[in-house]
Amino acid sequence: MDICVIGAGYVGLVTSACLAYLGNHVTAVEASSERLGSLKKGIVPFFEPGLQEFVKETIESGFLTFTDSLEGAVKKADVIFIAVGTPSLPNGEPDLSQVMVVARAIGGALDGSKRRIIVNKSTVPVGSGNWVEMLVSQGVQNAQPVPARSARPESPSFTVVSNPEFLREGSAITDSFYPDRIVVGASDDNAVDVMKNLYKPIINQTFEPPSFAPRPAAFQTVPFVVTDLASAELIKYSANAFLAMKISFANEIAGLCEKVGADVRQVAQGIGLDYRIGKAFLNAGVGWGGSCFGKDVSALMQVAKEYSYPTSLLEATVSVNERQRLVVIKKLQEELKILKGRTVGLLGLSFKPDTDDLRDAPAITIAYQLLKMGASVKAFDPVANERCEQLHPNLEITYCDSALTLAQDCDAVVLVTEWALFRNLDWKGLSKVMRWPLVIDGRNVLSEQDVVDAGMTYRGIGH
Repeated sequence: MDICVIGAGYVGLVTSACLAYLGNHVTAVEASSERLGSLKKGIVPFFEPGLQEFVKETIESGFLTFTDSLEGAVKKADVIFIAVGTPSLPNGEPDLSQVMVVARAIGGALDGSKRRIIVNKSTVPVGSGNWVEMLVSQGVQNAQPVPARSARPESPSFTVVSNPEFLREGSAITDSFYPDRIVVGASDDNAVDVMKNLYKPIINQTFEPPSFAPRPAAFQTVPFVVTDLASAELIKYSANAFLAMKISFANEIAGLCEKVGADVRQVAQGIGLDYRIGKAFLNAGVGWGGSCFGKDVSALMQVAKEYSYPTSLLEATVSVNERQRLVVIKKLQEELKILKGRTVGLLGLSFKPDTDDLRDAPAITIAYQLLKMGASVKAFDPVANERCEQLHPNLEITYCDSALTLAQDCDAVVLVTEWALFRNLDWKGLSKVMRWPLVIDGRNVLSEQDVVDAGMTYRGIGH
């Protein structure tokens, strides 16, 4: 099948590479000339485990190509994916300007040679399917010449479907090949059939797995969920909002645990064994971040606001998360008393391990607050140091190339991102170079016994 993916960012690039691996001819459209030049060489401009090698492999196979010509890519495509960014505006609404421009451009590039399926892969609010259909139609009308009396060109035929992504940064390729479900929202049965055929190798797991993304044991089939457009759009927002709410719930219980002398790790284990609750996303810590949770919760609240519908749970989810980031500051104050003039080292900058994504990262919030309070801040992240320095040039922190360098002359070390590298550090070695041997475990992943045995003070979250 001939596929066009517009937008070679995180979602677009992963989608392009995976569909190409399955034997489709994929053309990824990228407007940035700098990024386009890198992608053509197989250089991925962000960190995602295995993705750069995977992209190179699919380019070399001939199934994946990159271009800046949207018109050319659209004309030869059977299915067109819109995968451009929808960042949050200051009021919480998603910025749909890129979607608008692309949708009209698609309409202008369509011809009557075949019926196209236009897929909303970008995370867009409820009603965007109808809106994109209108914009594409506007593009078609603006591009159509006035027909001569003797000739009337065949009007382009298309349908819009919603196919939300559920990728997790750090495991995007695995999530693409072995998803929990594939959701397609459409009002056209033929479009549903085409999408089902496109995803058939994944649904039935008939493809040969990549060496770096082996098929999980006993993984057999993937549910293919067909809904109307609005329901598919709401599924994406609802899923992320629920996961964010679950984390905030765990963090709120963690605060209560500290008051009554309970251990949130034991509480989470006890309630997580209930199959109706489940153990995932019950880890207390410094809160959630990244490009999805905050943006999608805010967008969902904005949709509700348009209909004057209250969203008390969502508002509380955001409020708890904002408060949770400052728990680390409180613990530092309890141990060190005065933070002015102290040196604090942050283990991790990215919002989660296995990515260099700093969007809404708790570490950035913590760093700014420490600096505001007069502390000196050092940081070490296995992959995100350089990106942080580029994106936050006014963040006056010292970047380190190892945990040992970070710990030198620190009054406290705070684990913010749970990189595997940090789980088994030489705490005795770190203790020797620190000015005050205090460790704040912001993710509850360290061995408290190992830290204490090294002669250090350990403080976790909720216990």
